[in-house]
Amino acid sequence: MPLIHTTLSLCLLCGALPQDPPAPKERPRVFVTESQSWEISGGLGGVDDAIGGAVSGGARPQTAEVIKTFNERCPEAVVTNRKDRADYVLVLDHEGGKASVRRDNKFAVFDKDGDAIKSGSTRSLGNAVKNSCVAILGAWGRK
Repeated sequence: MPLIHTTLSLCLLCGALPQDPPAPKERPRVFVTESQSWEISGGLGGVDDAIGGAVSGGARPQTAEVIKTFNERCPEAVVTNRKDRADYVLVLDHEGGKASVRRDNKFAVFDKDGDAIKSGSTRSLGNAVKNSCVAILGAWGRK
């Protein structure tokens, strides 16, 4: 009987010992290209013999906003600033120069070989990121 108790105790003790943690799951690396968005607006008006107007605008890059939104909505991937280390490249541009309701967020996702795996346009930045994330994770799962 003592041998059985000793063996049982050792088995229970071995099961309670800390084990090596599982290896961290590798995540796809995504490079977000520089945003090329522009916006310009202006107006002109007049009364009797007086006319006035103004124009303003310029570059409206969204790169940091895209990266922030991507990190929030796609935590299964990691954004890198090194294109040579990326598994995927995301091009996402916010269309300027239109009323905010009519603006689109155009996106394209390319794999490491430069092949387009998904493209499209959405009304919101969040949906463009979500669609890009789904495409990236789907392609990553097929690797």
